[in-house]
Amino acid sequence: MEDKKTEELSEFAQLLEKDTTKIPQVGEIVKGVVVAASKAEVKLDIDGVLMGIVRGPELYNEVEEFASLKPGDEIEAAVIDAENENGELELSFRLVGQEKAWAKLHQALKDKTTVKVKIVDANKGGLLSRYCQIDGFLPVSQLAPENYPRISGGDKSKILEKLKSFVGQEFEVTVITLNEDDNKIIFSEKDVWNKKQKPALDKYKIGMGVEGRITAITNFGVFVSFGENIEGLIHISELAWQRIDSPSEMYKVGDKIKAEIISIDGAKVFLSAKKLLRDPWMEASAKYQIGQVVPGTILKINPFGLFVKLDDEIHGLAHVSQLNLDSKDKITDLFQMNEVKDFEIVSISPSEHRLGLKLASADSKNEKAEKPVKVKKEKVEKDEATESVETEEKEEKKAKATKKAK
Repeated sequence: MEDKKTEELSEFAQLLEKDTTKIPQVGEIVKGVVVAASKAEVKLDIDGVLMGIVRGPELYNEVEEFASLKPGDEIEAAVIDAENENGELELSFRLVGQEKAWAKLHQALKDKTTVKVKIVDANKGGLLSRYCQIDGFLPVSQLAPENYPRISGGDKSKILEKLKSFVGQEFEVTVITLNEDDNKIIFSEKDVWNKKQKPALDKYKIGMGVEGRITAITNFGVFVSFGENIEGLIHISELAWQRIDSPSEMYKVGDKIKAEIISIDGAKVFLSAKKLLRDPWMEASAKYQIGQVVPGTILKINPFGLFVKLDDEIHGLAHVSQLNLDSKDKITDLFQMNEVKDFEIVSISPSEHRLGLKLASADSKNEKAEKPVKVKKEKVEKDEATESVETEEKEEKKAKATKKAK
């Protein structure tokens, strides 16, 4: 009997030695098999010994592998409590999901692959973006062209309104800055757009003509969509040969326009509409000469001078030093927009599209009036000849009288 009892104790001791079951501690990652899964909770069997539960915010449904679990699936979870009120392990998918999410972000940065983020908020600088509960930032400068807020006049409230319209949407982006210690992530949608556009852009070269539709108008130019969803910019200086105050004066969104490619910088395409138009400055020298006095319409008044329209195509500048102003005079007090004044041409450079003017004086106006009248010139020459003869006759009479007196 004693021997049998001793043998049973020995077997129990061996079983205890073989039992390697270890109670997981808070922070550890465990593997378990799904026993039951619902939207409210997921129960896991841990090594057939322990039961764990994941519930509430710890479910972490943003990651697909946690959102679509079913009985029999094997999954990892983090221990957040060794024993809850029911004697179960309290587990979290969220902590494991964040670790996996950070790992995926690091891999995306290394491999330059894309990830999808959800826009959760916006400020004047860009979009607050979330990847698997990890927050990052998508700056305005890193938005794709179709999402860039091109607001005429640069109204900040309208720009913010446009950015806030993206809240709730998903964007495909790349990771361009990642600092896990500082919890800083910068995303770029523009990089993704650039990669998609490259094959289409390879078909275009500088000097090629294109035709497209205006998609946006800003103070600095118009954006044109052409080809396979390629977008180019026509700067305000490339819209026409003459000076333009605002592109909206000439175009509206949806207008068709032809242009020439003048530069390709990565995915940025710069266009020129005026290159397809006749350059009126090439004929300016035949039309205008230095010293000529011409009427001009004041288009704009600046502290440094007046922009003056000579005709629909040729505009010139009358510098403030050429306006006969006294030290106390204010240019805005003496000149008005759309006022017509006479100006004298002081310089002209067709190749540089420049024409200098000065306010015409009374003398220059008189010269302008007298120059074409040849009769007056002949009369002056005749008068001068008559005066010369009369002077000679007077001198001769004077000499005779002096001789007679002697």
